[in-house]
Amino acid sequence: MFILGVDRAYLFAHPERELNAEEQARYEAVLNERARGVPAQYITGHQEFWGMDLIVTPAVLIPRPETEHVIETVLELARVDGVGGQECPPHTVRFLDVGTGSGCIALALAKEFPQAEIHATDISAAALEIARANAARHQLDHRIQFHQSDLLEGLDLADLDFVVSNPPYVGESEEDQVQLEVRKFEPRNAVFAGPTGVEVIARMIPQAHSALRPGGWLIMETSGSMADETKHLLYGWDDVKIRPDLQSIPRVAQARKPRP
Repeated sequence: MFILGVDRAYLFAHPERELNAEEQARYEAVLNERARGVPAQYITGHQEFWGMDLIVTPAVLIPRPETEHVIETVLELARVDGVGGQECPPHTVRFLDVGTGSGCIALALAKEFPQAEIHATDISAAALEIARANAARHQLDHRIQFHQSDLLEGLDLADLDFVVSNPPYVGESEEDQVQLEVRKFEPRNAVFAGPTGVEVIARMIPQAHSALRPGGWLIMETSGSMADETKHLLYGWDDVKIRPDLQSIPRVAQARKPRP
């Protein structure tokens, strides 16, 4: 499909189609790339997320299905709070996606909350370039304000309704447990948080607390090995919960900033 620039239906409909010499050479070249561990998404330059086809390069983490649980959590909590959706909420819902990477979370939020104000940050200028390109491809560039920032540092944002993030949460001590293609080809600072894995989350939680309105939500992707420590770091927040993914692995942390 990638080499010929066709869809799956075309392949089934034209079983007699043979590759010419140039196509065969390209096909063998990408097979060699895959054989040495390069993720297929970096070879094709695409990955699907929340029903959207996204551009991906080695500058960004490859969006994964597990991260869609973050969006599902936001949608559920927004319904509970009576905000978002097609109807105009009592106030404009304000989101911040921290460490946006490819922009997958910010774009999904823009798609689901057509009236919302959405901001997205990343420390990487190269990642922000990809995120902006994805926003433009899906005609959502006018909906999202991108900022180059280390987490929330230097942002003049307050009274946010949601701070949402898929932060780095793997410890360097766990490196040998990470798939080879992930640790070899995906951006290291998007995977590894530091020696223990909670370093980025520990920095982000107080920053998010300052930026959220009372009653606002912090939603973060995490992992089974980080779940207990994440809950510990959220001490003092309300409605703290770690939600499992479809494999019953702790995956999404939620916490509400206490109201006065």
